[in-house]
Amino acid sequence: MTGHSYEGGRLNLPFVGISTFGKRPYVEDWSRIDADVAVLGAPFDFGTQFRAGARFGPRAVREASTLFSFGHAGAYDHEDDCTYLGGDIRIVDIGDADIVHTDTAKSHANIKAGVTAILAAGALPVVIGGDHSVNIPCIEAFEGRGPIHLLQIDAHLDFVDERHGVRTGHGSPMRRAAEKPYVTGLTQVGIRNVSSTAKDGYDAARAMGSDILSVRQMRALGAKGVIERIPAGARVYVTLDIDGFCPSIAPGTGTPSHGGFLYYEVLEMLQALARRHEVVGIDLVEVAPDYDHTGSTAILAAQVLLNFLGFIFHARGVGMKG
Repeated sequence: MTGHSYEGGRLNLPFVGISTFGKRPYVEDWSRIDADVAVLGAPFDFGTQFRAGARFGPRAVREASTLFSFGHAGAYDHEDDCTYLGGDIRIVDIGDADIVHTDTAKSHANIKAGVTAILAAGALPVVIGGDHSVNIPCIEAFEGRGPIHLLQIDAHLDFVDERHGVRTGHGSPMRRAAEKPYVTGLTQVGIRNVSSTAKDGYDAARAMGSDILSVRQMRALGAKGVIERIPAGARVYVTLDIDGFCPSIAPGTGTPSHGGFLYYEVLEMLQALARRHEVVGIDLVEVAPDYDHTGSTAILAAQVLLNFLGFIFHARGVGMKG
C-alpha cells in the first residue's frame, strides 16, 4: 500500500461533490467544533470604496480549493521532501457568518462570533473574506487571549482613521487593530504606489508601532530578512489581502495595484514565519471573482492558504495539535 486512498472507495475528483474548503467536513453547529483548523467564510463587502464583489470570495475560494483535494493523504513536496497536511491534521469548514445587508455592525458581530467559537474550540481560525474590513471583528475576537503581532501582506496600508464618520471600512482595519492594547505591533509588507492612506496615516502607523515595507524593500531584504524583523517570540496573526499580489496573477480583486508580489515571494515569507513564530490566526480577503473569469485568483488564494497551513503544522510537528 502507498498510504493514499486511490486503491479503493470513490475517486472523488475535484469537480465532484460539495465545495467545502478542501472538501473537508462541514460543521454547522459552532458549539461542536473539534478540529485543528476551522475555516469561516465572511462574505461581506459593504466596506469597499471602489469595486464591490468580494462577498463572493468565500464561495469562489472554496470551489477553487477542491482542485487540491484529490483524496490522497496529504500533499508531497519534493523540494522540501515532506508530506504536508496529512490525514492526522483535522480541518473543518464551519460555513459562513450570517451577513445582514446594509448592517455593518451586525454583520461584523456575526463574524466575530464565528472566530470566537473557533478560538474557544482550540482550533486555528482561517477566515475567507470578504473585504478587508472583516479583519476588524477577527482581531476583536482575540481580546483576552494574550498579545498578538499582525503581519499584513497588502498593497494598501489600510490605516485610515475616519472618513465622513466611517471607521470600519476596508481602508481602516490596521488602524483599528493598532488601537487594541493586545496588538503589540504590525509588520505591513507590500505597501506601494499611490495609497488609500494619506501621509498622516503613515505617520500615525509608525508612531503606533508599524514596520512598513514596500515590495521593493521586501525584495532587498529577502523573505527571511522580513520575518526576522518581527520580534522574537511574537504570536502572529496573518492578514493577507489578495491585492498584495501583482494583478498579473491576481486580477480578481476590487482595488488592483501593479508591482505586487509573485507567488513564491509570499509563500517564502509565510514558510519563514511558520518556522520562526506561532501563527494564531489567518484571514485572506478581497478576492472578487467576477473580475477574473479564468478563476486563477481564487485558485491562488486557495493554494496559498493550503500551503501555509501545511507549513504551520509541519513546523509544529506532524500530528501535533495546535
